[in-house]
Amino acid sequence: MTATARLRREPPAFRRIAVRGVEHLTPRMVRVTFAGPELEGLVVEQPAASVRLLLPSPGTSDLVVPTWNGNEFLLPDGRRPALRTFTPWRVDPTALELDVGIVVHGGGVASEWAQSVQPGDAVAVSGPGRGYAVDSGAPAFLVAGDETAIPAITQVIAALPAEAAVQVRVEVGHADARLELPEHAGAGVEWRVLAAGAPPGEALAAAVRDVELDADARVWVAGEAAS
Repeated sequence: MTATARLRREPPAFRRIAVRGVEHLTPRMVRVTFAGPELEGLVVEQPAASVRLLLPSPGTSDLVVPTWNGNEFLLPDGRRPALRTFTPWRVDPTALELDVGIVVHGGGVASEWAQSVQPGDAVAVSGPGRGYAVDSGAPAFLVAGDETAIPAITQVIAALPAEAAVQVRVEVGHADARLELPEHAGAGVEWRVLAAGAPPGEALAAAVRDVELDADARVWVAGEAAS
């Protein structure tokens, strides 16, 4: 094998699943529950892991599973599929259920799909991807993210050492987007509302800029690409 040769690893296969339930947690957050025997064996061992959802292409309810050409997934007509990455908010290996949270804001394939999805609709899922390895010996943590990161933030907080000091900063597009986070004895939570017209991430950047951190503190931050 030459130094310039590349190892091509096939991505995880897609599992076809169906929507079991849709719950509007806030005016901006939709929790979608998927179910199906194909979820057997889906194990998520770390908080803030990821799965990739294959959604129907815009304008159609038909789900077409793409093929991997060695570099990317493509549909039979050459178009790229509607693939989006989410946190597996809840995985129930007994009921064979998977929850994800989708933020409804403006346009976007996932946002528009979440506003019209119905039980019985088909999707496919691949993964999971690696999550966050919590340093159980760290004395302090900063956990920060935008609205899209709320499912992951809930998991990270729940996984942190009980004796650690935890500073949590969350940016939301509107005050009614706040959700209840897990209780943690050492956690202080600040919600920052993004000003109208401000670019995504501006409120979050301001929230973390002046945070005082110990030298041994750990930082976990996540958000959508625009942030």
